[in-house]
Amino acid sequence: MADMNDLVSLCKRRAIIFPSSEIYGGINSCWDYGPLGAELKRNIKEAWWQTIVQRRDDVVGVDTSIIMHPEVWRASGHVENFTDPLVDCKSCKQRFRADHLSTERCPECGGELTPPRQFNLMFKTYIGPVEEKAAEVYLRPETAQGIFVDFKIVQAASRLRVPFGIAQIGKSFRNEVSPGNFIFRSREFEQMELEFFVDLKHDDEWFEYWVEERFRWYLDLGIRPEKLRKRAHRPDELAHYAKACYDIEYEFSFGWQEIEGIAHRGQYDLSQHVKHSGKDLSYYDDLTGEHYLPIVIESSAGVDRALLTFLADAYTEEEERVVLRLHPRLAPVKVAVFPLLKKSDLVEKARAIEKELRRHLVVAYDEAGSIGRRYRRQDEVGTPYCVTVDYQTLEDQTVTVRDRDTMAQELISIDRLLPYLKEKLDW
Repeated sequence: MADMNDLVSLCKRRAIIFPSSEIYGGINSCWDYGPLGAELKRNIKEAWWQTIVQRRDDVVGVDTSIIMHPEVWRASGHVENFTDPLVDCKSCKQRFRADHLSTERCPECGGELTPPRQFNLMFKTYIGPVEEKAAEVYLRPETAQGIFVDFKIVQAASRLRVPFGIAQIGKSFRNEVSPGNFIFRSREFEQMELEFFVDLKHDDEWFEYWVEERFRWYLDLGIRPEKLRKRAHRPDELAHYAKACYDIEYEFSFGWQEIEGIAHRGQYDLSQHVKHSGKDLSYYDDLTGEHYLPIVIESSAGVDRALLTFLADAYTEEEERVVLRLHPRLAPVKVAVFPLLKKSDLVEKARAIEKELRRHLVVAYDEAGSIGRRYRRQDEVGTPYCVTVDYQTLEDQTVTVRDRDTMAQELISIDRLLPYLKEKLDW
């Protein structure tokens, strides 16, 4: 099991993920993604988008605004209900979530706590030049509401018939009182959400279908089965609008934690927007002649949580190396190219191979240090294959391809190198 301190250290050392605004001392629970982190994040989003949107004929994608009409959040219940209970210590002035405390006194100094008060988790800002009540807006705390308010126009333009889905990847913002565990819980994060609209007779079937589909996605991308589980919400855990909900959980070093939720949201969201907007959002079934509000099955995953899950599951400490055993589809760099020595003829050949591979794959080039050190540098960022150019290359046009996981080496002719790598990478 990956220790979070070791993982954080690796991410900082290799500039995968590190504190935002660090030269100014950082800002609590805000993170920047460096070159490798940005590539890994992009690969996760692309893997999700391909699975959910591009490879299906019943789901389309949207990209909705971060700032929406404030009435959206009143209709959704976020203005009234999206709150945490907070208490303050009268002595040391520290603030805590009341539902996270096991005692009635301050856990820091033992002082007296104030009575709980509700704190809304949405970030509030103003639109326009004047900061007044009429100009108040919110940064969205989820991407789902953008899908719900666009349901009618997207369905009509796409000419999709129920059952169908609308998917979105985008930033969301929550003013969390107790962020932590690295990027697991932060105030700015990215979501991958699917709202799947179904008729009133087949909702349970589709709910079960999406629970299994989403669980399998993580397994297909290399997560160890023993570290992953599905957990049904108890009746007292369910949101007021939900008929049922499953969490997909991963066992981190800090315990089993939710990485995705699949919820049966019923007709709540569309009915609320009908009520507050006065607009008809019903679906017309031209086969039956019925107008009705579809039931919504939602899959909601965090990009950052998924990224942390894949990192934690891939992180492996061996006797002589640290290796990230990332699935090839997710690995930030697919192949690294090395000249055996920093000699002009070897460097020239290695650079030519790198240039050709770079047209098809994300490639790293490294000529600094011993070949063993260069292998280790690529191992700890998850590069699946390393290609070494040596003097034999100049003689017979073969290179040595080394596998990250097994460390086995194979001689491959240069003209076969790209198809060989594509086959191995399932590219």
